[in-house]
Amino acid sequence: MNQSLSAGELFAQQHDRLGLRWLAGQIGQSRLLESVETNARRPSLAGYLNIIYPNKVQILGTEELAWLDGLDSRLRWETIERVMQYRPLALVISKGQSCPEDLREAAEESQTPLWISPRRGHELLNHLQYHMARALAPRVTLHGVFMEVYSIGVLITGESGSGKSELALELISRGHRLVADDAPEFTQIAPDVLDGTCPDLLQDLLELRGLGVLNIRQMFGDTAVKRNKYLRLIVHLARPGAEPQPHEDGMVRLTGDLGLRRVLDLDVPMITLPVMPGRNLAVLTEAATRTHILRAKGIDPAAAFLARHSHFLESGEEPILP
Repeated sequence: MNQSLSAGELFAQQHDRLGLRWLAGQIGQSRLLESVETNARRPSLAGYLNIIYPNKVQILGTEELAWLDGLDSRLRWETIERVMQYRPLALVISKGQSCPEDLREAAEESQTPLWISPRRGHELLNHLQYHMARALAPRVTLHGVFMEVYSIGVLITGESGSGKSELALELISRGHRLVADDAPEFTQIAPDVLDGTCPDLLQDLLELRGLGVLNIRQMFGDTAVKRNKYLRLIVHLARPGAEPQPHEDGMVRLTGDLGLRRVLDLDVPMITLPVMPGRNLAVLTEAATRTHILRAKGIDPAAAFLARHSHFLESGEEPILP
């Protein structure tokens, strides 16, 4: 899904932190930047003034303003006009420097947002680049319950009625934390990082059949919920007969039903747990999470057992029977 960001939204989100003030072009605050543009263009989202590969937010520091002052009147006018023709999302003057009058007039005439900030140029660059990249990052909503289990993000998925919310409630009662129920949102903020958050409408809420909507923060306290978490593992609940099951071979008995699920541009490890009467899914989910953490450290119990078994066969020793 393509994301978009307007100049007005960017100003509202950053004006307190960066001390931004409008100088001109306020009528252009509806000017939009879409994520599809950032994928197709060479320049960065924010950067110092560049008229060859113009950045979407152009920062004018001391050197950039001095360079403009060194141009003759005709070339200066042509350069400023060229900057406006590229339709940047905004221009920002750093360190509270005085704005040239011709730049202000050109911004007002072309309806280009022109801001000023007391921050230094590199501070503006770092803050704006990070904020814009996050706002325009690829995003998807998945069905499931997103939890923090043993400090890693675990998404519990399964068909409706498979017991996802009941499992989440039991995990919360065991000291783990809820991030989002039903519709967690995942944003790819880095090539290998998916950040999961909860929509504002569903914040702190968990819905269970028979009990309705529960406010987890009010019931269990502030430590029972978490604002966001990186997705590291998917635990899929499968009811026998509800979903087609692959033929189970001996290796699955040793390694577990492991797989991968594609989320945006990442393959996320997934383990499938059969839902059967009498199984303690909370304990199984905790065990699956602990095993995933061990595998991430290079410790694989199944691989160690297979290596031990191979060594035993090669040694030709007789098994010790009870």
